[in-house]
Amino acid sequence: MKNILVILFSSLCLTASSQTVSSEDVKQTILDFFKAFHQQDTTSLRSMVKEGIVMQTIVKDEEGKAALNTTEFGNFLKSIASIPEQNTFEEKLLDFTIQVDGDMANAWTPYEFWYNGTFSHCGVNSFQLMKQGEGWKIIYLIDTRRRSNCNKP
Repeated sequence: MKNILVILFSSLCLTASSQTVSSEDVKQTILDFFKAFHQQDTTSLRSMVKEGIVMQTIVKDEEGKAALNTTEFGNFLKSIASIPEQNTFEEKLLDFTIQVDGDMANAWTPYEFWYNGTFSHCGVNSFQLMKQGEGWKIIYLIDTRRRSNCNKP
């Protein structure tokens, strides 16, 4: 009985340790994504996503109803590359909630977006990732955007 408890405890510790390492790897992937984003490095951004990535935003339309906008990744890259060099932008990630199950992960990251030093909007990013080989690739990214009530998701 004592041996069974030791094996069970060891197994649980290994699982928890593996989950933490995976969570940290997922977090680093997202941090690397935003580093490349801020540097307008479209080559690095392309390397961090799986071909066919889906990018969507939930916004309020003119009537205040939720609307879903889809952006093709190539258009996203063009818009990032076209930001004039003299303009600054920063998406400040405020927190991370990460869940991992084997080769799948989800990351929830509340953020604030600043353009030329002025607050633009806030919201939450939800990343879906899959593990390929030794690394994580982003396969789906959806976010919300609002200009007020930033402390309330």
